[in-house]
Amino acid sequence: MNEVLTSLPEERLSRARVALEGLSVGDAFGDQFFFASDALMYVKHREMVLQKWRWTDDTNMASSIYSILRQYGEINQDALARSFAKQYHSSRGYGPAMHGLLGKIGLGMDWRMVSKELFSGQGSLGNGGAMRVAPVGAYFADDLDKVVEQARKSAEVTHAHEEGIAGAIAVAVAAAYAYRLRGQMPPTRQTFIDMVLPHVPESEVREKIRHARDLATESSVMLAVSALGNGSQVTAQDTVAFTLWCAGEQLGNYEEALWLTASGMGDVDTTCAIVGGIVASHVGLEGIPQAWIEAREPLPEWAFEEVS
Repeated sequence: MNEVLTSLPEERLSRARVALEGLSVGDAFGDQFFFASDALMYVKHREMVLQKWRWTDDTNMASSIYSILRQYGEINQDALARSFAKQYHSSRGYGPAMHGLLGKIGLGMDWRMVSKELFSGQGSLGNGGAMRVAPVGAYFADDLDKVVEQARKSAEVTHAHEEGIAGAIAVAVAAAYAYRLRGQMPPTRQTFIDMVLPHVPESEVREKIRHARDLATESSVMLAVSALGNGSQVTAQDTVAFTLWCAGEQLGNYEEALWLTASGMGDVDTTCAIVGGIVASHVGLEGIPQAWIEAREPLPEWAFEEVS
């Protein structure tokens, strides 16, 4: 299923915008439970902690990706690195490694060097490449080979480790397939993940995704968390398989997908951001509850500004 669809650049950008909206609402939705006492009780009773939801680094970096796609029609890595550094703000919940990396890029250091320096030269295998990539998958859904290539490029700027890159590719491909399946009855979780798996490089991430596919149909979210993780370790291996399990379980229902994901707790803003970007690509903007869009902090204006 790698046929090339036809779409105009404006249509591709519109798809990326929907993925960004879904990602950011998921990010802000999940973040309200991150520091709440008795967060699981709020989720169990489907009660919101806050009336206004603030988004995190997940949305901030995804907005840079959207901006670069809008300006260049592809991932220009140098421009993306500059945007990540320029728009960095310490209050948005960036991980410790990103504080240092983006600071160095902001001082003019080459992202190729500083990205590979992380973690004693291994590069980061965190979930940051995956959390921001859904707009890439939606934008290039016309061509799955392009999705893989561009997802890799988007991750490499900050996540040089192959596990971090594999996580980004998996989420981008999932978002692409979610769009390609629009207007159809959502497939089973097993079928959906089977579509994604062939495109993911051999890695621990891929093995965990295979495990997510093979969990029994009636598996509980707690069983899924015990088998797959929930982002608590903030690695791609501990995050991506769980998010594909959640997205595959509720691909046709944004609200149910987000409540399911939040019930797994862990790195809940990031897991909800990933699932939100994937599922929105299938259900469209109209599938996101309007009240949730209104509760979310507005997206940053700079992501939509014209290039001078």
